[in-house]
Amino acid sequence: MQTKFVKLLSAASIFAASLTIATPSFAAAEITGAGASFPHPIYAKWAESYQAKTSVKLNYQASGSGAGIKQITNKVVDFGASDKPLEQAELDKLGLMQFPTVVGGVVPVINVPGVEAGQLALDGETLANIYLKKITKWDDAAIVKLNPSLKLPNKAITVVHRSDGSGTTFIFTNYLGKVSKEWADKVGANTAVKWPTGVAGAKNAGVASYVKTIKYSIGYVELAYATQNNLSYTAMINKEGANVQPTIESFQAAAKYAKWEEAPGFYEILTNEPGKESWPIAGATFILMYKEQADAAKAKEVLKFFDFAYKNGDLSAKALDYVPLPDNVVDLIQKSWKTNMKAKDGSAVWN
Repeated sequence: MQTKFVKLLSAASIFAASLTIATPSFAAAEITGAGASFPHPIYAKWAESYQAKTSVKLNYQASGSGAGIKQITNKVVDFGASDKPLEQAELDKLGLMQFPTVVGGVVPVINVPGVEAGQLALDGETLANIYLKKITKWDDAAIVKLNPSLKLPNKAITVVHRSDGSGTTFIFTNYLGKVSKEWADKVGANTAVKWPTGVAGAKNAGVASYVKTIKYSIGYVELAYATQNNLSYTAMINKEGANVQPTIESFQAAAKYAKWEEAPGFYEILTNEPGKESWPIAGATFILMYKEQADAAKAKEVLKFFDFAYKNGDLSAKALDYVPLPDNVVDLIQKSWKTNMKAKDGSAVWN
């Protein structure tokens, strides 16, 4: 699994680096997107496959969910991407529609010498108290109680968080708010919050880099970034009191509680879901596009890319520990394309 991941990420990194190269004169259209870094590894892999098949190039900037929302509302990209879904009222106000692409997991990552991936377990309250600066040492009684077999150091914890507007932050803080009333009251859940403590890193990659270089630190990233950077992630005690590891199976266990057919605008939050096998900090990632398209042909190219990804990208998604959406949800999404997205003359963009 590790070898396969590294190969895929290497290919994704090579492709991402190539995005800034000018499109050759013989190439077909280019589509542009910006936003969440959470799904960037899989979008890069899908884009590589799609370009090989169609010659259509995706220029995707992993600028963070906040920037993605801003760039689509300013109409500087063909689509925005965010791990924080927008509620229907906000979508209507902005003239946007949204749809999910994959489900993934946010994982706490640590740099504690001698502690390997998955060895240390945290529960939600303890994790919140670390980020509230109420727990400041690795051998605090609350951490020791959850990990009696580990020899934990009497070292100060360095907290790492995002510096940019981030859907990963939204998923993480939404979870903390559900498990800690103090967090909900004092900090809340959003793409950007006033952190009680910590060092700030830009995007998932920046947080991963800080945790990798700062001993005795803790941060939070999408699982792909933990694996890519050989970071030790923690296990979590979930809502049912079960000790779970971050895996595609535990993300899938949480995702099965999503009620997409009942969710206006596909608005679903997947944190702290029930089930003994559920990873508690799971979330979907979303695409934002305008309902009325000035360039219907370009919009259709974007939808063709995601149609390709839904039909051909499941194995790539699973290899990178993302959960593909089931066929019935993809059907709902494509029906929403037909219903909600129109050209200026009122005709459907997708049929």
